[in-house]
Amino acid sequence: FMRDRFGWEGDTLQPAILTIPGLNSSGPDHWQTRWETLRGDCSRVELGDWDNPRRELWINRLDGAIRAAGGPIILVAHSLGAVTVAWWAARFAQPYGWPVAAALLVAPADCDRTHNIPSLDDFGPVPREALPFPSYLVASRNDPYIRFDRAHNLGKYWGSQVIDAGECGHINAESGLGDWPLGQKLLDQLIGTAVDQAGLRRQLRPARAGGVGELVRGASGVPAR
Repeated sequence: FMRDRFGWEGDTLQPAILTIPGLNSSGPDHWQTRWETLRGDCSRVELGDWDNPRRELWINRLDGAIRAAGGPIILVAHSLGAVTVAWWAARFAQPYGWPVAAALLVAPADCDRTHNIPSLDDFGPVPREALPFPSYLVASRNDPYIRFDRAHNLGKYWGSQVIDAGECGHINAESGLGDWPLGQKLLDQLIGTAVDQAGLRRQLRPARAGGVGELVRGASGVPAR
């Protein structure tokens, strides 16, 4: 079957899952890289200049990847990648839940504090608008790059459901998480959200061309906070 505009192949939904690393990208032992190999449904967004990130470049390359993938899309972002998602959402308005249907935002970088890396300052102040899609924000209690309370506040600004991961450092390769089962569980839940959204759009689009975005929003809902 060909994948249609709503993400379906026959009767099966095939959401595009885009992984978005942070500074210096994600190495072979990082859970994002492992998912790309293990799951078979994840592909990395090549933002470029991984060791010297530039906000405008990253936002525009993410937008290009989203446009190329088509909906429904689930974004899986880590650290500075999560902040890039927030910047993309603030810059490129989309109807609620389409084409990006959901996002898993992990250990967002604290770009509002003073850094020794000037390029990170380019990503601050971090946008505080609610994201136009359901999301989980996963935060660690001992993340060396952002305090838990600051990560929690970002989640509230973005309208995300905050997930307390306990003491997992920066939730990266050094955290020793392997394939990170908790993250995969959360991703699978977001895939379920994308299935519901895309299925309702598929049913309603032929009958009613207007107002679908709000109908889907009400049917799918945002995870409880």
